[in-house]
Amino acid sequence: MSQDYTKMWEKLGLNLEAHDALLSVLGKAYQDIYLAQKNRPQGMGYFDFVMSEVHGLRIKELLDEQAAGRKIIGAYCVFVPEEIALAAEATLVGLCSGADFAADEVEKLLPRNTCALIKSSFGFKLGKVCPYLECADMIVGENTCDGKKKSYETLNTLVKNLYVMDLPQKKSDEGKALLKSEYYRFKEAVEKLTGAAVTAESLRKSIETVNSKRKAIHRLARLRSASPAPISGLDALLANQVYFYDNPARFTDSVNKICDELEKRVENKVGVFPENTPRILLSGCPMAVPNWKLPWIIETSGAVIVGEESCVGERGTRNLTDDSGTTVDEMMEAIVERYFKVDCAIFTPNPDRLSHIAEMFETYKADGVIHYGLQFCQPYLMEAIPVEKALEAKNIPTLRIDTDYSMEDAGQLKTRVEAFVELLK
Repeated sequence: MSQDYTKMWEKLGLNLEAHDALLSVLGKAYQDIYLAQKNRPQGMGYFDFVMSEVHGLRIKELLDEQAAGRKIIGAYCVFVPEEIALAAEATLVGLCSGADFAADEVEKLLPRNTCALIKSSFGFKLGKVCPYLECADMIVGENTCDGKKKSYETLNTLVKNLYVMDLPQKKSDEGKALLKSEYYRFKEAVEKLTGAAVTAESLRKSIETVNSKRKAIHRLARLRSASPAPISGLDALLANQVYFYDNPARFTDSVNKICDELEKRVENKVGVFPENTPRILLSGCPMAVPNWKLPWIIETSGAVIVGEESCVGERGTRNLTDDSGTTVDEMMEAIVERYFKVDCAIFTPNPDRLSHIAEMFETYKADGVIHYGLQFCQPYLMEAIPVEKALEAKNIPTLRIDTDYSMEDAGQLKTRVEAFVELLK
């Protein structure tokens, strides 16, 4: 880190000893997984810097915004519309939920067989090691699954301002009406939090800001269809993860700069792996920082990841928000339309997700699909088997993997992935 942030962390109420231990583990993992890669694009230096300051400079920036009167909103899900937060003069950031922490304490409040992502979010709170969580003026939860829905009843006793958003479970007119009413309710809650009204001008600007972020990520995704792959799946995943933390304008500029570099790589046939390396589409549950286990195993087993069908990936950023509206109501309608297209596994039935997996398989010239499920994540685990069968019916090789955040099964997973990659060869 560029400076000592101990006093800042102490003021936020972090457990300094536990936080130091977390940063030590995170730093070593980053060194071993990311910095050990060969032939990385130079533009990844920015993302390396972001990760080195993810609990330092970025937190200081958020606290400086608060000191200037701006509110910070923390969220766990891509269904929370950043456009509305920005339009009401708030900053939206992703919250920590990508690693095991304080598991013994968590299991005093939640069942042991709770989804790893939910347990992680509680662990970071109970362990007092997530500065994003501690500096947030509002924390937004969403009823995407039964596990989250019930766990928020308990989380509400641990945080000062939890706002829970209800989400539809069916792609129907009634479902869209529910999402619309919830987004208007969220708009009112954010306006009350900040004291700033969402206007047509502020909403238009926020839509433009968020669309620009998505366009940059779309540009990066398209470049990954080239052979040889100009960027590793690990580095592309990192960009998708930083998407949820970084200043929007700075992030957009940094992604576009790395895309400029990648375009030259594609033109000159420069890749991070040889041209005949098996290409993997990774599908399934989201991967928040520092959940890098499976991508690391895949890319050290003779394959390259060329796309993520995930909330931290194409599912979360696929569509733009229509910017043609001129009134708040027209633009709110466009926001509802955009987010209602997200094909999360909470929806039933969910044929669009299968169509998008097959479409991405073709677009990114993949050789096989690895479906990633977090243990006890019922929506994605329930979809995994029919997805696998449907893909194999299309002659798309598929490997289904269920795991958690620990490294205990890393050897077993590597054996299975290596066998799958050998099959693709």
